Amino acid sequence: MQIKSARFGTLDIDESQIICFQNGLPGFNGKKTFAFIAYGENSPFAFLQDVEEPNLTFVVAEPFSFFQDYSFKLEDEVVAELGLSDDNPPGIFNIVRIPEKTGEMTANLLAPIVINWQTRNAMQLILEKSPYTVRHQIFPQGISEQKTKGGK
Repeated sequence: MQIKSARFGTLDIDESQIICFQNGLPGFNGKKTFAFIAYGENSPFAFLQDVEEPNLTFVVAEPFSFFQDYSFKLEDEVVAELGLSDDNPPGIFNIVRIPEKTGEMTANLLAPIVINWQTRNAMQLILEKSPYTVRHQIFPQGISEQKTKGGK
């Protein structure tokens, strides 16, 4: 399948990369189908590209690479609706905001994205009574010069 992206141009997307938000994304009415595009083989970052709207792309990150203590309980209704189990654990991602200074990027830990990789169905949750916010700094110590210039 081919989709157009303002960020990436025309992309050939495999069906296994398509993620469906049955209830849409909060704040983006009608936006339900996205391509999950990994940033790199071992990178915690990825992109969610809307398959119909070339200008709608989210940067997401697997949170546990940055926030080892991040945790929340999935309600039984969410587990059932997404068809999750011990044998089929969820993929967890958070939308990332990247300001002009990359070292100040933040993750929305209050509203994680939960993905069932087997069915490719997903849901964005809004955690209630949570200590998390929509802007947790990913690199609280900043990014070293070497990392920003592609060093190791």
